[in-house]
Amino acid sequence: MKTASKVFTIVVFAFLYIPMLVLAVASFNTGSDIAVFKGFTLSNYRELFQDSVLLPLLLNSFIIAAISALAATVLGTLATLGIQQMGKRMRRLTMSLTNIPLTNPEIVTGVSLALLFAFVGQTLKIKSIMGFWTLLIAHITFNLPYVILSVQPKLTQMDPHLKEAAMDLGCTPTQAFFKVILHEILPGIISGGLMAFTMSLDDFVISYFVYGPNFVTLPVEIYNYTKKPLHPKIYALFTLLFLAILLVMLVMNLLQARDTAKTRNPRLRKRSGGPV
Repeated sequence: MKTASKVFTIVVFAFLYIPMLVLAVASFNTGSDIAVFKGFTLSNYRELFQDSVLLPLLLNSFIIAAISALAATVLGTLATLGIQQMGKRMRRLTMSLTNIPLTNPEIVTGVSLALLFAFVGQTLKIKSIMGFWTLLIAHITFNLPYVILSVQPKLTQMDPHLKEAAMDLGCTPTQAFFKVILHEILPGIISGGLMAFTMSLDDFVISYFVYGPNFVTLPVEIYNYTKKPLHPKIYALFTLLFLAILLVMLVMNLLQARDTAKTRNPRLRKRSGGPV
């Protein structure tokens, strides 16, 4: 049974990462055929960094990802604090509603948001409403559940009497939040923010329905490139994006592992300045 489980795990990881490896190898290929490696070169990366079209679009994607992740992190954290104050039944219902966007097909979410923005545009008599703001609102919308689901477990694990103890020692409710509660849920906030950033950075389906000609993200533009033979510099771009997202995920996992170790080791929590 253990052998079969290991074989299955290896097959799954091979299925997921071999295409990435093929793209990485193709990004160093002197030829344009992905199936034939003619020689090693770095010219594809040089051409990528000299491209006057892809780099601004990559910057657009980073701008949208950073702003939407920051906004979703703040709003999601506040929403989680509010949900935690609800009764059990209401909290369970709210969390069930929060999970719906995660299971809902992205194309349904994209079309729904596009219809909503079109309705608002007609109501306010705005001819070209699609653009930066519609993209930003859409990305914040689908990022919120990831932040809530990252912060909520930390609030649940936290001792509910910590806030009362801080206020008994002279803290105001605001001071108790920033000095005690925020410290306890910070790992969840960081994890949620990083998850929101990665989800926003590579989103295509929802972005495709809500973008405008004045502000285009990289995934949407790459879709247009797939309609014709891909230039090897696109493989270089894919490789760099994969490495960037992989780095973010590694940082998130390291933070989660460190938080787990602190939770299990009271001495480490005391040394880091947190309540034991």
